Amino acid sequence: MTGVREKEGVTLEELKERMAEFARERDWDQFHSPRNLLLALVGEVGELSEIFQWKGEVPRGLPDWKDEEKQHLGEELSDVLLYLVRLSDICGVDLGKAALRKLEINAIKYPVKLCKGSSKKHTHINADKNNFNGDSGSAAATEGIRSDSKSSSDADV
Repeated sequence: MTGVREKEGVTLEELKERMAEFARERDWDQFHSPRNLLLALVGEVGELSEIFQWKGEVPRGLPDWKDEEKQHLGEELSDVLLYLVRLSDICGVDLGKAALRKLEINAIKYPVKLCKGSSKKHTHINADKNNFNGDSGSAAATEGIRSDSKSSSDADV
């Protein structure tokens, strides 16, 4: 496997191919089951979280961070991305297409007219819309009750 390329951007397909090559060269395919990759991904998300732990809210662009802190952040973000790309490849999911589809779904769940400037979950936005339109909606929506559990299809961007 060669060193870092000097070009501006990289595609998910290139990352997928490079990760597959990386694993093949090391005979690691035998270890890259969906479960193992997911657990590795979760571990990397934990390492990423540690970087922000105890810092409170952090402004965009991280203006007060040292260069080495930003570099470390980039390394941990990369670990998360690479495991995610590898997991999607092993599971046979086209991550780019899945992400675009999810954006389309979220655009429907969060119409600009109803949610601009609001951080409300789509169930609350729809409850507000239904109440505005004279529809009583579900009892949970009417009472503002929200389940904190999410199915895999409920994750929002």
